[in-house]
Amino acid sequence: MAATADAADEAKLESFLQWMQANGADLRGCTIRACGGGKGFGVFSTAAPEPGATDGVVMVVPLDLAVTPMRVLQDPLVGPRCRALFEEGGVDDRLLVMLFLMAERRRPGSLWKPYLDMLPSTFGSSLWFSEEELAELEGTTLYRATVIQRKSMQSLFDEKVKGLVEELLHADESASSTEVVFEDFLWANSIFWTRALNIPLPHSYVFPGLCGDQHTRTDDDVCDSGLPAHQETDVKAKDSTADENSKPSNTESIWVEGLVPGIDFCNHNVKALATWEVDSVGNATGVPASMYLMLADKSSVEAGAEIYINYGNKGNEELLYLYGFVIDNNPDDFLMVHYPVEALRQIQSADIKMRLLEIQKGELRCLLPRSLLDNGFFGIHSSEDKDNKKNISPFSSYSWSGQRKVPSYLHKIVFPQEFMSTLRTIAMQDHELQQVASLLGEVGSSEDREPSDAEIQSAVWEVCGDQGALGLLVDLLRVKMAELEEGSGTEESDTQLLEEFYSIHSEGYVRDENSKRKLKINNRSCIVYRRGQKQLTRLFLREAEYLLELSAKEQT
Repeated sequence: MAATADAADEAKLESFLQWMQANGADLRGCTIRACGGGKGFGVFSTAAPEPGATDGVVMVVPLDLAVTPMRVLQDPLVGPRCRALFEEGGVDDRLLVMLFLMAERRRPGSLWKPYLDMLPSTFGSSLWFSEEELAELEGTTLYRATVIQRKSMQSLFDEKVKGLVEELLHADESASSTEVVFEDFLWANSIFWTRALNIPLPHSYVFPGLCGDQHTRTDDDVCDSGLPAHQETDVKAKDSTADENSKPSNTESIWVEGLVPGIDFCNHNVKALATWEVDSVGNATGVPASMYLMLADKSSVEAGAEIYINYGNKGNEELLYLYGFVIDNNPDDFLMVHYPVEALRQIQSADIKMRLLEIQKGELRCLLPRSLLDNGFFGIHSSEDKDNKKNISPFSSYSWSGQRKVPSYLHKIVFPQEFMSTLRTIAMQDHELQQVASLLGEVGSSEDREPSDAEIQSAVWEVCGDQGALGLLVDLLRVKMAELEEGSGTEESDTQLLEEFYSIHSEGYVRDENSKRKLKINNRSCIVYRRGQKQLTRLFLREAEYLLELSAKEQT
């Protein structure tokens, strides 16, 4: 059974590589092959550099192969209807690509069939979890986000997507089936979010009729961009250093999200071996209007090594939500703390406090990256950190009575001052609110104007200090820990579960059926993520409790 599946994958891969070559793509110093262990496909360096693989360029893909909103609007079959929907505002550019993917997947004679056949049919992201797997995330932010997103996607599918895709399929007599199910939409959504790149397309490529377009376009290409007029004005200037090897006559670029076959098979690693760039006129690759994959240091890449790119600084929450994997001890992990808006509406003087928060542009949610802990009381500090106190202090402009002294722990606070200001406002007692109003009245007495956000923050600090805000922060973190532990146990129990996973030899997974293997991998990912959340909650709570203790001593 496994041998049959492997043979089918090899046939799909061969067909895809031939399709890439026929459409102008060039694998100069790399190849695409299976990663093994059911991990899909990846890009690997070849044993010897191919001719022309200079300056570390190992893959070149013409932009004409990219699946972008423009490509969808130019499609002879679905383009006219999609253009009408786009101009009416019925779909955005991302949904446009997803509709196209869903329709093309059902067309036997699709130009994109060799590429679509190579794409995964299922994913390990939380949106694909079974109810049993999703239960492993109870108490986490990701659990709530996944449940909400599923409901939102189901509504969008029922109300709009299903009808639109079936309409597009009815226009194609070769379509194998016109019935569309929710899993089709879930698949297209996952394909887009796991593989789409934000591509800086050359202005002359998007608008060849307006600029001197020097590169050759195929007969199927139209003379306009395919974008509605309101989209054509969405142009951002881009520094030409993003494409150091080319010198385009027009440095403006249009940022478009799309899929680039070939390059999108690069997997993620924090220590990436390669980056991708756009070659506007062909100076770097000899292929105008192309995207190329370039090794950061070609001499350090061994033959047969997988060529990774870096998806960005993403915590495990985002990685599991979008891509379906996690990183042990992820340095980019973060914790989200929020004050529920429902609770805000029920506190004393809620209307006044909500108005003060609105003027301050106060946020009820706060992301706490793990890296903040390095600067706290229990973190690791470098000698340079001691000189960092020259940064602008949020208290430097507080100049009313001068009775409130700047706290000694100011430069040890790991929590963003914007969120602390929000908590100070929420935690105010009625008598403190009256004192704040009095101070703000002094500001507005000379002229008829509303106090600024800085003035409100200064007044609240002058009256309240940190005691109430830190007390509220400690409560929020304790509640978060209680929710996490109620959903899936303690940090120690998660550590024990992971040790049990690691004690099983990896070959045990390979011998299992694929569905069982996927189940085990998903469970492990959930445990790694939620343990990281509990660890961060514990560490930030320790910082907050110590700050609260210091604040109480200085306030007495």
